[in-house]
Amino acid sequence: MKKTLLFVVLIMPLWSEAQTYNSLPVDESVFYAQTKQVNQFFRRFNGEEDVKGNKIYSGDSTVRDPKLRKKYVPILFDNNNSGISRDMKELFINQVLNKKSPAYLNFHGNNWFAEVSATFTYNKVKANVILYLKLVEQNQGYKWIFSNVYFDEFTKYFKHLGDTTNIKLFLHPLSHEIDFMNMNKVFRDQENIDYYLESRYVPDHLAMFVTEVKRGNLKFESVNSVKFHFFQIPNWYFEVTYFNRNEANSGWLISNLLWITQNEKKELIRNYTHE
Repeated sequence: MKKTLLFVVLIMPLWSEAQTYNSLPVDESVFYAQTKQVNQFFRRFNGEEDVKGNKIYSGDSTVRDPKLRKKYVPILFDNNNSGISRDMKELFINQVLNKKSPAYLNFHGNNWFAEVSATFTYNKVKANVILYLKLVEQNQGYKWIFSNVYFDEFTKYFKHLGDTTNIKLFLHPLSHEIDFMNMNKVFRDQENIDYYLESRYVPDHLAMFVTEVKRGNLKFESVNSVKFHFFQIPNWYFEVTYFNRNEANSGWLISNLLWITQNEKKELIRNYTHE
């Protein structure tokens, strides 16, 4: 998951938006507290933006200031999410803000990707397709590319994949002696052709997606939702989702948080990208 497509916490003691922006009028403080852009999420997480949304550049004495990050990181969580416990938030934030080895996000780094839910028409019927995208370097810049795709309709073509219970549908081990002339039985029964594939074969939805788009069978309609998956902080996974609310705790916020081992990280990535 190949065209360019660009889309665009609480710790004890708990820090509130009012504490961070208490020198501003109420309406203005709400505006500045909202994390309105994904790039802004990165800057706030890293302590590279002041409370009025001004970027703090490398070389400035206040860039990545620990006191600023201590105010920012807790408010980057969705306060309405009861699924993330305070203890887990505190453990995560303490690791991120560790004085000896603080952790930062890297916009141009690996281990983060976008998940886009989009509406397409497939053979003139509306359908939902999940698109996975990642940033890659090209020439002197970067671009988003499709790294994977998941489409329910494609899974129907492989409903028997890995099934070893059918003992009738197979090519005899001596088929080569008759120049595989018995292969005609395979193609007369199109619905069951997946019985003749290697059981460990993983269907390439991305290749099928490109093929169907080029044939004109799959046509883009609109983007429904966008979220981002992060694996950049050692032993942690978190998800960032957009919350459209008329309050300070809105915009791009952490909506899911998990402590994971390296093996769990690999499995989680496979699950999210349907690999």
